Amino acid sequence: MLFNSLEFFIFLPIVFILYWFVFKNRLELQNLFILFASYFFYGWWDWRFLSLIFLSTLVDFFVGLKIHNAKSQKLKKRWLSVSVIFNVGLLGFFKYFNFFIDSWVELLSVFGVQSGSNWTLQLILPIGISFYTFQTMSYSFDIYYKKLEPTKQFIAFAAFVSFFPQLVAGPIERASSLLSQITKKRIFDYNRCVEGIKLILWGLFKKLVIADGIAPIVDDIFANYHDYSASTLIMGVTFFSFQVYGDFSGYSDIAIGTAKLFGIELKSNFKFPNFSRNVAEYWQRWHVSLSTWFRHYLYIPMGGSRVSKAKSVRNIIIIFVVSGFWHGANWTFIFWGALHALFYIPVFLMGRNRIYMGNVVGENTWFPSIKEIFQLLSTFILVTFSRIFFRSESITDAFGYLQKIINDFSYEAYNHPLGYRMIDYYILIALFVIYEYRIRKDERAPFKFKSKVVRFVIYSIVILGILLFYDSGFDRSFIYFQF
Repeated sequence: MLFNSLEFFIFLPIVFILYWFVFKNRLELQNLFILFASYFFYGWWDWRFLSLIFLSTLVDFFVGLKIHNAKSQKLKKRWLSVSVIFNVGLLGFFKYFNFFIDSWVELLSVFGVQSGSNWTLQLILPIGISFYTFQTMSYSFDIYYKKLEPTKQFIAFAAFVSFFPQLVAGPIERASSLLSQITKKRIFDYNRCVEGIKLILWGLFKKLVIADGIAPIVDDIFANYHDYSASTLIMGVTFFSFQVYGDFSGYSDIAIGTAKLFGIELKSNFKFPNFSRNVAEYWQRWHVSLSTWFRHYLYIPMGGSRVSKAKSVRNIIIIFVVSGFWHGANWTFIFWGALHALFYIPVFLMGRNRIYMGNVVGENTWFPSIKEIFQLLSTFILVTFSRIFFRSESITDAFGYLQKIINDFSYEAYNHPLGYRMIDYYILIALFVIYEYRIRKDERAPFKFKSKVVRFVIYSIVILGILLFYDSGFDRSFIYFQF
């Protein structure tokens, strides 16, 4: 079920009413109902894959208990390996089986060995598998590192794994945060619900108006890049930067807002990454839950930055390459991750990877300084350049896209594939950037203005925009569903 579908806007009020007004006095019934609603939400897409979520839930629930009760460190490690092997194996089979087979066949062909049959399988990638497998693994890791006590409430744990607001595209939650809320009684809070509705509204605007509004332009340019000039290709990948940001951060806002309706707080996943002053700050603001997961469960166990510079650089490269591979079974994602490692390493070696934590650009001023403007633009250009590989169908297409920019550096007016005026889109993006700069200090308060008149005007614009883009947007899936 999509957040931007009519089915969801029928489903959500029904679940909300039953949750608060029928099951409000019994925590166990609330959790059982949330579990049922979450399975219904996911099963709306394909009920057959509910078995995978249930199996992953079952394995890590019992693995957690086994790790906790194990008498020796060796036995604890063995049980942890069960969780890792199962979840990574599940993810690897559905997401990477064909990739490895195709890569092996291509490697053999280099040495003149031809495969006589096709070993690939017609596999459907289960939506959200990259997210919920990481979430259940984190539970096992936290118990192993003695950061968490295992729960004996299977229903609560199953609700934690499948909690529908963040099930298919995050944020990736840790049990210490989400499960601890599920096991405690929730009290209806009108103000929290209002905050949730505001976030849902803002998320829908970013998804439907920004992301889906420019999606036809991006699709057209990347599909037909051979036919366009450099100016159009640069515009195409720049628009894609805003598309993927609007799409994914829009999903996260809707997820966080929806969770608030049920008395649950999810972690922030996007903190205005377009206003980052270097690549390190960008990764502190973009897809925060995934970056945090890799830092806690891969980077730090490898030694993090506590080891020698050479080993730290090695760890950085591994983290970014694995992060790229997490995004998809394609060499384009691996190359994209390696590029970000290349961008990040100089910042790390100069000791500037943590200097912007806890503050925002233009902290106490209306406008950024000249230095900050240069930093913002250079970071945005690097990140946008890398997204040519993220968006292209193949490495060949990505380099072809780049080659066309270099070899055909000319200007040519671009015509919208549906015949709309391009100037309207330029204005839309410009106003969106200005507005986000205005609210950059709090990603959870998109409409925080003292003036009631100003708030009314902004609400009206946002709602009108959503209604205007209703037809084109309510049938387009979220980009990160493919991951």
